Amino acid sequence: MHQYKEQIERIRTKLAAAKQKDQQLKVFGASYHKYVIHQPLEESELSDFENAYNISLPGSFRAFLLHVGNGGISQAGSAAGPFYGIYPLKKGANDLISNPEKYLSEPVKIYPGITEDEWNNLTKEAEKEDISDEEYDEAIQNIYTGILPIGSQGCAYIHGLVLNGEHAGKVVNIDIDRQKPKFTFEDTFLDWYERWLDEILSGDLLAAGPTWFGYAMGGSVSSLLEKYHTATNKTTRLDCIIGIQTKRSIEPGVVAILENEYRLSEAEYKRTWLQVLTKFSYPLAKPHLLAYSAVDLLTVVQLIWWYAKDKSMEWREIIEENIGNIHDDETFRFCTYLLGETKMDCAHLIIPMTTNSSEEIRKTAFYTLGKLKKKSPYLDVFINGLNDPSNYVVHATLQALSGVKDKRLLPEYKKIAERFPTEQDYILSNLGHRLADMGLTIQKLRK
Repeated sequence: MHQYKEQIERIRTKLAAAKQKDQQLKVFGASYHKYVIHQPLEESELSDFENAYNISLPGSFRAFLLHVGNGGISQAGSAAGPFYGIYPLKKGANDLISNPEKYLSEPVKIYPGITEDEWNNLTKEAEKEDISDEEYDEAIQNIYTGILPIGSQGCAYIHGLVLNGEHAGKVVNIDIDRQKPKFTFEDTFLDWYERWLDEILSGDLLAAGPTWFGYAMGGSVSSLLEKYHTATNKTTRLDCIIGIQTKRSIEPGVVAILENEYRLSEAEYKRTWLQVLTKFSYPLAKPHLLAYSAVDLLTVVQLIWWYAKDKSMEWREIIEENIGNIHDDETFRFCTYLLGETKMDCAHLIIPMTTNSSEEIRKTAFYTLGKLKKKSPYLDVFINGLNDPSNYVVHATLQALSGVKDKRLLPEYKKIAERFPTEQDYILSNLGHRLADMGLTIQKLRK
């Protein structure tokens, strides 16, 4: 344990400082664990656990349990740590697998850089529709061999510890609903844990809601920039930019440096750099956003919506110029978000899209028209929507007509009642709401 002595001392000091820094418990999960860690384990207790599962815990995790502490007051008795904390040693071993006595000691199957194809091949047995319960358990256990669950992130997410192989000691973020795992960037548990404390002390994690600690590369902006310039592969370079993007704030002078990085960057990095600029300085980003809109309008409207929706009016003209040529439902959807933020009547831009060949675009168009303060002038458009061949468009149109009591709609409502003698896609329930606005029921309408 001598090799971890200095780091253990740093962690103890930083843990006390983090508790002082976050007195209002703003860091996600802090209101549960309250920075409490119980007494460390005895060597015999730790050895008993290892012997019971025929494993050897990675050295840095052993050092944490023996010299920092084990367990606390958070969910499942977890100690202070990322998200809802670090499980006490004997907790959570079967969070992933039902037979940890066998499978914890098996060689680990997942690793950093695992491809989508490799992951899909590993999980294909568990995805079969006709699989028995016993076969399903076997398939799941085969996926997560050699991984010890060490804490909960909430919902279906946990963090686990790699117990063997080349990457033993690394922490991995796992979705038990079988999305591809995401490995953290640190080599050891203690490095990962210390980074969590560093980001509390820097203020990066002092935000309401989940911050998804550990899913992006850590370090200062300057260190991430240095790594970006020395990296030899695209994945690492993108990870560096994303690491910068996840910061809570950046000094204005540094943002100007990042703008130069955007100017000099190759095409494959421009989108990510543009996201950084838009997040931290909309004025610097705006001319680049304008130029990029000719290349990728979806990215631009997404970035404006995420980081500068109060500037939506400045983008109305761009949207007007392009909306007739939009064939992608995501691009159209984000355009409607920005148009809605302008608080102006945009019906003349949306109505042509109600006859688009894309079902999703038509659905979004009627949803957007439903937000208009005055809908009656466009009654003919809504009537067309009520007769759309798509159930989902009819559904969206019925919802959009909330508050409209024009009797000219009754013959169209009767057509819907006849077209759908039984419930499909919540159409009849929504029709019932519209009729209730007019003092009617579906039964009365049919008679």
